[in-house]
Amino acid sequence: MTEAPSTTPELTSAQRTEVELVARGKQAKSRTLRELGQPETPEAAHALLLRLGLWDEARTPYADRLGVALTPVTQPVPDFPAEERLDLTHLPAFAIDDEGNRDPDDAVSSEPLPGGLTRLWVHVADVAALVPAKSPLDEEARARGATLYLPDQTVGMLPDALVERAGLGLTETSPALSIALDLDADGNAETVDVHLTRVRVTRLTYTQAQQRLEAGEAPFVQLAHLARASRALREGEGALSIDLPEVRVRADKHGAVVAPLPKPEMRAVVQECMTLAGWAAAIYADDHGLPLPFATQDAPTRDVQGDTLPAHWARRKTLARTRFQPAPGPHHGMGLDLYAQATSPLRRYLDLVVHQQLRAHLTGRVPLSSQEVAARVAQAQMNADATRQAERLSRKHHTLRFVAAQPDRVWDAVVVERRGPQATLLLPDLALDLPLSTPASLGTALRVRLTDVNLPALTVRARPL
Repeated sequence: MTEAPSTTPELTSAQRTEVELVARGKQAKSRTLRELGQPETPEAAHALLLRLGLWDEARTPYADRLGVALTPVTQPVPDFPAEERLDLTHLPAFAIDDEGNRDPDDAVSSEPLPGGLTRLWVHVADVAALVPAKSPLDEEARARGATLYLPDQTVGMLPDALVERAGLGLTETSPALSIALDLDADGNAETVDVHLTRVRVTRLTYTQAQQRLEAGEAPFVQLAHLARASRALREGEGALSIDLPEVRVRADKHGAVVAPLPKPEMRAVVQECMTLAGWAAAIYADDHGLPLPFATQDAPTRDVQGDTLPAHWARRKTLARTRFQPAPGPHHGMGLDLYAQATSPLRRYLDLVVHQQLRAHLTGRVPLSSQEVAARVAQAQMNADATRQAERLSRKHHTLRFVAAQPDRVWDAVVVERRGPQATLLLPDLALDLPLSTPASLGTALRVRLTDVNLPALTVRARPL
């Protein structure tokens, strides 16, 4: 870590408050920092508070600086309305997620049909039944944009009580908004539909689901077959394959742990099912003239071939940012002619808007207009962007804590990009990229030590061995 100076100043209570306000991004000027000869920046204030022992290394100020809410939503939660639902409790349904997930908002089922078809059901928590458009809970969720996932805490977009009431598999049966696709053996969709349903959901981790797939259990084998066929169809339409290391970062005041995220086939199967559900929801909305926050993406700027880490790194950089708009358009990265994110209404506000619109149509109510959807896209995306940036910076902060706690460890790295004398290293075990001046060519594997960790600046140096 950054070394402490030989003499450490003492701050009065007022001075400490002033420096903390700068570190939290709530104040731009600081007489105290000027008198100490320090820059008037959040990073310098953060460094001073660490040196004085007034903050510990577990403290992350990024959400605060970005104006992201760190307090839970405590508004009252209504009951589900009494209404007719299609009873699907006879179908085995599985909510498959990472271990420790606390907001299960999607589940999958498969149902054999005559003529060699299979109905894929993607059940999604019927959050819009409890959070209608323009309600106080809707306004609060819009102001947050998304649930905040930090290594040391989770701050929901919606009240915890709502998650407990609406989450799939948290009660014996669950109300859901279920998206159905009738697929042939090659993954082509014959029909799509949307229903208000009641389902009985079993919760599984990806590891448990993978074990059931490998044991040959029919629902999992069928889901895997459908997912492979669908993925092949999308790749034929130009969908990009990007496979870069991912990690899970967990932290508390005692330390941080960074662990590579396992990628069993069932993770890809669930992702493909969610993609199909978003495609089907977009088709259904387009067929019925419903404005949604449709997700669109321009074509890649260039074609990158290969299956190496540098190729995947370069391919990701060819992708344009996903845009959300009230009218459908192609999503080139997914190889789809139209698409909407529809499977995480507990966690993403624009998914909730999709559900509000679908639900309005199903119940005969007036949906939001295109102008109203566009206004929600603008506000929610700005707030969600701040949330995602706070998550990214906080993960890097705790990743550097993890690195600093083991200064003698040797890390594997790969050169994934070159620009003149400067290279970018990717450390797969940390999903961390770092600059390095080296003549090593693209794709070269290196072994490095990481030194000079600076938490306030979020920097670290790689020294090749």
